[in-house]
Amino acid sequence: MSDTRKIGIIICDRYRRCAGGKCFRSLRNREGAFAGYKDTEVEVVGYTTCDGCPGGNVEYAVEEMRSNGAQVIHLATGLIVGYPPCPYITYFRDFITEKYGLEVVYGTHPIPQKYLDMHGRLGTWDDPLWKQIIEPTMSDQSTRVSYD
Repeated sequence: MSDTRKIGIIICDRYRRCAGGKCFRSLRNREGAFAGYKDTEVEVVGYTTCDGCPGGNVEYAVEEMRSNGAQVIHLATGLIVGYPPCPYITYFRDFITEKYGLEVVYGTHPIPQKYLDMHGRLGTWDDPLWKQIIEPTMSDQSTRVSYD
């Protein structure tokens, strides 16, 4: 691996007790939204929650992550797959990009199959914008099942 990317991860506050197992597994395996780092060393410089709707921790957390060298902020898969998905996710991306000039990636680990199935039945991600949001976390079915 030649290049090192420093990243921060923001998770949904409803998963505040999450230890990050799926995110760190997918980073280690370069799956889901981390597949783009296949030939890149990655250092996690921050991992925190949004602090609940409407995301009061996003401003402070990203500022701290940037001061720790973050170049990319990942809005964790939990913001995408929760019931309902985060209504502020595109605002967070726009805010982080505009205020801090950082790249923002939707998602971390692959979407678990059980969430894909349920959101498919609910029609949650039928909108073209949501198709764009879930794209980085889509994987083949066997990988999605392994994250159930």
